[in-house]
Amino acid sequence: MTALSRFPRFFVTSPSPCPYLPGKQERKIFTELSGPHAGELNDALGRIGFRRSQSVAYRPSCAGCTACVSVRVVADQFKPNASQRKLLKRHSDLEVTACKPWATEEQFDLLHKYLGARHPGGGMAAMDEGDYADMVEQSPVSSYVVEYREPAKNGHRGRLVGACITDQQADGLSMIYSFFLADDENRPGLGNYIIMDHIRRAKAAKLPYVYLGYWVKGSERMAYKTRYQPLEVLGPNGWAAFDEREEVFAMPIPTRMRELA
Repeated sequence: MTALSRFPRFFVTSPSPCPYLPGKQERKIFTELSGPHAGELNDALGRIGFRRSQSVAYRPSCAGCTACVSVRVVADQFKPNASQRKLLKRHSDLEVTACKPWATEEQFDLLHKYLGARHPGGGMAAMDEGDYADMVEQSPVSSYVVEYREPAKNGHRGRLVGACITDQQADGLSMIYSFFLADDENRPGLGNYIIMDHIRRAKAAKLPYVYLGYWVKGSERMAYKTRYQPLEVLGPNGWAAFDEREEVFAMPIPTRMRELA
C-alpha cells in the first residue's frame, strides 16, 4: 500500500443548509477513493462513520452540531416484528437480482418518479441521466445495483419496482442509496422491504452488518432506521448498542482529521 493510500488527504466543504434540521448548516470532511487500495480505504473509513458517494468518502463535520450519527444493523440478530413479517410476505413474489453497477434508463425513470414523490425540490431532483450514470458507475470499490422486479409475464421481464446501490465491504453491506415506487397502493413499504432483504443477504453472505448511513435524532426522515433492531450507533468509544432514550454523542474523529474539523 502506498503512503498516499495509508495516509489519505482530507478536505472540508464550505457550509451549506442542512437537509435534515431547519436552521442548521452542514459541512463535510472528505477524501478521494482511488487506486488499487480504494476498497481497503473505504472499508476502514466505513468503520469510523464515512459514507461513499461515487469516488469520494465523506462524513459530517459540522460546527456546533453532532446530530448525525452513523448506524448499522446487526444482521444475524435481526428478527422481524409482526408488521415487518407481513411486508416480507406481501413482497415475497418479487424477483431480486444483484446487477453490475451499470445505469439503465429503466432505473433512472424509477429514480425520477421516486424523487418526485418523496423528495420534490430536493438536491437530487435536477439529476439527469448522465448524473445518475455517474452515481452508479463511478465506483472504485465492490459495488452493485440490487433490482427488485415483479414476476415476469408472457416472457417479458417484470416491472422494476425498487433498486438499491449497494457496496460490499469487508464487514457488511453498505446501502448507498435506495429508490422505489413510493405511491403504489399495491406495493406499500418497499423501502422497508429493501432494507430487510439486505439484512437477509448479509446473513447469507456471513457478513455481520448492514450500514444504513446516518440517523438524526428529531428528523422524521431518519426515524425509520430505528425500526431495525438490534441497531448499533457509532460514538466516541466506538460502536455500541443503540438506545434512543440515551444521549447520542459525536462520532470519534481520528487524530489526522481533527485539525480540519
